[in-house]
This record gives sequence, structure tokens and C-alpha cells, in this order.
Amino acid sequence: MNEEKVFSREWLGRTLTIKTGKMAWQADAALTVQYGDTVVLATVVEDKENAEDKGFFPLMVELEERLYAAGIIKGSQWIKREGRPADETVLTRRMIDRAIRPLFDQTSTRAVQVSTTVLSVDQTNDHDIVALVAASAALALSPINWNGPIAGVRVGRVEGKFVFNPTYAERALSDLDLIVAGTASKTVMIEAGANEVSEADMIAAITEGQKQLAGAIDLIKELQSAFGVKKTFVAKAERAALPDDEQAALETAKDWLNKNIPNILFDKTHYKKNERKAAVHVIKENLLAFLQDKKIEPEIINKVIGMLVEEMVEAEVTRAIIEEGKRVDGRQLTEVRDLAAEVALLPRPHGSGLFSRGETQVLSVVTLGPSGDKQSLEGVEGKGEKHYIHHYYFPSFATGEARPNRGGAGPREIGHGALAEKALLPVLPAKADFPYTIRVVSETLGSNGSSSMASTCGSTLALMDAGVPIKKAVAGVAMGLASNQDMSQWKVLTDIQDLEDGEGGMDFKITGTADGITAIQMDTKTDGLTDEIVKQTINQGREARLQILEVIAKAIPAPRPELSPYAPRITSFYINPEKIAEVIGKGGKVINEIIDECDVSIDIEDDGLVMICGVDAEKTARAIQWVKDIVREFKPGEIFTGKVLNMLDFGMFVGLPGNHDGMVHVSELAPYRVSSPDKFINIGETVTVKVKEIDEKGRINLTMKGLAENEHLWKDEKGKQEGNFGDFGGGHGRFGDRGGDRRRPPMRGPRR
Repeated sequence: MNEEKVFSREWLGRTLTIKTGKMAWQADAALTVQYGDTVVLATVVEDKENAEDKGFFPLMVELEERLYAAGIIKGSQWIKREGRPADETVLTRRMIDRAIRPLFDQTSTRAVQVSTTVLSVDQTNDHDIVALVAASAALALSPINWNGPIAGVRVGRVEGKFVFNPTYAERALSDLDLIVAGTASKTVMIEAGANEVSEADMIAAITEGQKQLAGAIDLIKELQSAFGVKKTFVAKAERAALPDDEQAALETAKDWLNKNIPNILFDKTHYKKNERKAAVHVIKENLLAFLQDKKIEPEIINKVIGMLVEEMVEAEVTRAIIEEGKRVDGRQLTEVRDLAAEVALLPRPHGSGLFSRGETQVLSVVTLGPSGDKQSLEGVEGKGEKHYIHHYYFPSFATGEARPNRGGAGPREIGHGALAEKALLPVLPAKADFPYTIRVVSETLGSNGSSSMASTCGSTLALMDAGVPIKKAVAGVAMGLASNQDMSQWKVLTDIQDLEDGEGGMDFKITGTADGITAIQMDTKTDGLTDEIVKQTINQGREARLQILEVIAKAIPAPRPELSPYAPRITSFYINPEKIAEVIGKGGKVINEIIDECDVSIDIEDDGLVMICGVDAEKTARAIQWVKDIVREFKPGEIFTGKVLNMLDFGMFVGLPGNHDGMVHVSELAPYRVSSPDKFINIGETVTVKVKEIDEKGRINLTMKGLAENEHLWKDEKGKQEGNFGDFGGGHGRFGDRGGDRRRPPMRGPRR
């Protein structure tokens, strides 16, 4: 049995503990990381054999969130096992993947699986940072060729001060939710949501966050030292020795490519993606012909072309950018491609926007629904709900490919959709002001460089076209990098596309308004970015964002003042929370009757916020008044018309709005003395009444006196009492208690 070893230190106000030797002995490395009472198990396994080279490093990152970690049994009545991962789980997996992937040997063909399992959550510390640290620690302990360790930290800002690894309570007060992952000196991954944080403040947050990684990294190094783990990272595995004829062909091909790639790739300006692909094809065809002239075997030729062409084309693109400031499509390094924006393309959907940037094109469509259409969430962090939902689709035709578009959204689609969703959240109206559930769907119609940023722009267009009163327009742009191997030379690129996203590059996506940043997502194909690169990228990205916002403003300068005629209308208002039960009724009888009769949906929050949604304006207005009548608090002097519901010898009951009723004492029926209500009027007749008083028991006392609408009942002194049989109003004799407990209880049944 393995011996358990424990390593701990204080890190940002809590104890960070790594334990090894107790679980998962057959993995290449296994350990648990605990932060507060949140515990994550991480394991690493590497295949022992090389697999077929698929053109990318075969890394699998898994994250399993078990509901037992929070003491939860799944809420579904039929399914209790954890099902498909929630979007948040997929996003955390992607975050870990993006942080650790750049530090592997990208030429390796041995599959590596990094698995993290959430065993315990304390509802205080988010497990995503713990899982990232655990994955790093397990990789650092393993024999795998990996250039770590790294760590991750969350940065919040409360009342202008940075808070590191904030609790859930602190995050609720923060205008920034930033995750920074990296080594002790460089930033490898960034994920951020922000409420229009300025570029300077975002740069400071990233810089300060990167400094806080040291504590966790030092603990992982202590772990490595205790186990005698010493790694010498090899950036590229040496190719197996080739036979002499293959090696000779390789050198011949290299020499030809070095001389000819620049001439073919930059013989003219290749404005479009297919032109650039054609140029690469020409390079391959010409190399093929050259090697055939050299009488080289076809099998060797195919092998050499597959090994060299793509790699050397990317290298030449990078060299031209760094040394000459030249891009294949002829743009300046800070230049955005041609932009176009349109709205109102579709007649029936509630809002639509089409955004194009170069050959990247996205159609975003808005649907508005009642609050009840919100998305319910359930996970180890408990239950929640979403009223703004963004979904992203990426069909094969967007890249000119013919493959089936089957199945649900993959991790990439979920990630791109979530980024665009995060970008717009800070500018959405409050639910009390705009009580709709909003769903935006972005259809990628063409992709060549950051369709997620085009989705952000398309969402802005569609939301404004739908009349959603967003506070400001939001735009996004993807920034890139060209760098040499030791990163002694580098250039930041604005609005990257196809060939520019190669080795030594980055994908640094920034969204925001004219006044600040709302979201960032960065991953890189380097061993990390320096503070200087981060700073220049964020500032350079602002200039591009402002250009894009100008194009959006020309298409639609502000949200439309009215919703689409096909969108439902929602009216929201507050009622006394103590009266919610009256609106709902026993078993939902009252609220369901309103819904059925008025063809509306009704949502009521615990704080008394009522949201009534319907398409028919007249029916919706009727439902609104119905609810308001139910919760009405009657005041003396108010006048109503209602039907006579019931009679007693001392008075009669009249129906009031909202299933309420009040009593007209016999002495208040007419300006003369009425002998008995049934001598004066019949049940079912309509009368006009005025609220005289609300007694100490909340009962409504009414009068018909002094109201001109009732004069037709009095003209013949109908029901007048003859003689003097006491004082009806003086509080003495038979009627002195105004009926007392003999009054019929208020009627609560529905009436119209």
C-alpha cells in the first residue's frame, strides 16, 4: 500500500493542501487538492505507445462533478444519476485544457488523459481553480514531458480593490471575474467577465493576478522535490531517424521550400481564404513536380510533403510579420478586415442582425419570452436560473466542408456561445425593467477568424433590432501574435485569420463597449505571454473595437423604441408579497383561471414581482387588471359598480373587483328607511356603491347614498318602511352591531 504524503501552505487566505499516495494507484500520477472544504481528485495517464499522427497533440481533459460533493440528490423525479455535463462543466474543462495544453510537446502522438473529479464543495470556494491547480500538480508529479508547473487564480474587484480567489459572496459584489493561469513568470491562459472595466484596470488585474500564482506553484515544486521529480522539457520530440534516401529527400525539399515559399506566398496579395489555400496548394504541387524530377519514390515524396509544407508555410508567415511587418492578405498589423452590419433581415423573428468581418459572417436572431421560459440550472453549486441565453451553431458549410451536421453542440460551440453571452451580460437591462427571457442564436454562415467575436457583434445588432434596451453596444475582436521560438522577437496582430494562427501565436479575444471591457478569453501556442505582450494586446484591441462599434452604430444607433409586433408583451408590477396566495388561489385555481381566460402566462416572484405576458393587448390588459383587483386595498371614498350577491335581513352584499365583496347595511341603501333589502332590490341586479369604511376586521362597509347612479332606484321610494321601528344607524337594538359576526364571510369564488 502506498504511503500518503501531505503538503500544505497558506495561499491567499486559505490553506492549500496536496495529498498523494492514497487514491488511484494505477494512474501515472494521482493526488487530491483541497482548498477550504473543496476537494478535487486529479489523475494523469499517458498511453505507452505512439498512435497515428492526427496533426494535433492528443490531449483529453475530463472534469466530473458529482452531486454528492455538495450533498445533493438530482432533482429529476426519474433520473438520479449525473447526466451529460452542464455547460458550466464543459467550460471549466476547456479552461483547464487551454491552460495546460501549450506546455506539452505538440509533436507527441502519445495520448494523455487528465481527469479531475470534484469530491467535495464547500459552497464558498469555486472548484474550477482547485481543479486547475490539481491538474497542474498531477502533471508535475507524472513522468510526462510537460513544461509546468502552472497555477490559476481568480481575481475580483470589490469597492475598487482586487480580491484574490474571492468567495461566492465576494464575487456577487465584484465588477470583475478574471481567471489568470500561468507559470511563475508568464501568462498562459485568461478568462474574464467584467462590467466595462477599463483597459488600464484590466491590465493591472492580470498583472497582479499573475503574481499571486507563486504560492501554489511553489507548493507544487515542493511536491516535485519530495518525490525527486526532475524534468527537462523537450519542446519537440526528435523524429525517428529516417532512412538515408528519405533524409536526403527531406533536405532537398527543405532547400526548395526555403527558396520558393516566399515567392509563391507573397507573389501577390491573397485577400481571400481560398486564394491563400490555393497558394499553399501551388507550393505543394510545385514541390511534388520538383521531387518527381529528382526521381524520388512517390511514397517518400508524399511523406516529405506531409512533414514539411504546412509547418514551413506557417514559419514563413511568422517571419514575414516579424521581420517585414507583412501579412499575406496585405493588411497592416493593426488593420481590421472589411466590416459590414445589417439588421431586420427576417420578418417574423423578434430581432435579427447580420455581421461580417472579412469572410467571417454570423447571423444572430433574438427570441423574447416570458420569465417562465428561463433556463433552470442544477449542479454542485446548487440551483440557479438564466434569463439570458446565447447559443452558437457552426455548420460545416461555414468552412466550405461537406460533412453531416449531427448531434448537439460540442465543447467548441458551447465555449464560443458562452463567451458571446458573457460579453453582453453587463449591458442587459434589469429583470424588473425588462422582465423577458432572452434567447439569442448565432448561426455561423462563414468562418475565417473568430466567429465568436462576430457572434458578439451579431448579438448586439439583433438585441437592438428586437427593442431590448441594452445600455450600450458591445463589439469584439480577436488579437493574434507572431513570435520566434525564444520570443525575443514578436508582433501583435489585430483581427487574425487562418494562416496567422500558427505556432508561436495566440488567440486573444476581447469584447467591450466604448467605455470598457466586458469579456476576455485568451489561449496561446507559446509557453506564455509576458506582461508587455498582454498590455500591448489589450490596448491595441481597444482601437479595433472602437472601429467595429462605429460600423454597428451606422446599422442601428440605439435599441428600437418598440418591440416587434410578433413579440409577446410583458407587463411587470409589484404586489404585496402577503397577497400572492390570493392571486394563486387554492390549488392554483385563481391564477389558472386568469391564464386560461386571458390567454397569458403569469410569473410571480417571492418578492411580489408579477410578470404577465401575452400577445393580445386587450386580453393582457384584462389579466393585469384582474390581478390588481385581487390584491387591491380598498379605501374610503372609492366608488364601484357591482352585482348584488346575497341578502340578509340587515343588509346586502355587493361584488367588488377582484373577487372581493362588501356589505351595504340596510340603513345605507337609500336616503329613506328601507324595511328590508329584499323589498328594495333583487339578487343579481347592478348597483353603484361607495366605500364608507374598512372596519377593524378588514371588512368593507359600503353605502349607496348620495350617488346619482342609484337615483332610479329611489324615485318611487321602493321598499320604504312605514312608521318608526327604531334607529337603523344608531348602534342600538337589533341592528346595533352592524351585523357583527352574523355577516356572511367574504366570498372568494370567481365572479364576472
